[in-house]
Amino acid sequence: MRRVPRRADEPVALGDSLAAVGRQLGMPEPDVFAKLAEAWPGIVGDQLAPHTSVRSLRDGVCTVEADGPGWATRLRYAERQLVERAGECCGAGVVTSFRTVVSGA
Repeated sequence: MRRVPRRADEPVALGDSLAAVGRQLGMPEPDVFAKLAEAWPGIVGDQLAPHTSVRSLRDGVCTVEADGPGWATRLRYAERQLVERAGECCGAGVVTSFRTVVSGA
């Protein structure tokens, strides 16, 4: 089925508008973030998962919160492997690096 171009005066679905604004701000599609957050325990493993959580994803940088400096350090050391695993989950290039913050800091 051939799609007819939308006229400028036609309404746009709210979801489409929000996705367009998000792309302009460097944010991924909403389902990509949800997929990453859901897959997070499998990406970091059973030991790190209870102590860390995905907070945001923007311009390829995934911000992760750790509940202590020791857990944050372990995430930083594993960054390369985590980028690879995130790529397997969400697609290559969606996550290019991690930024780790400690909760309460």
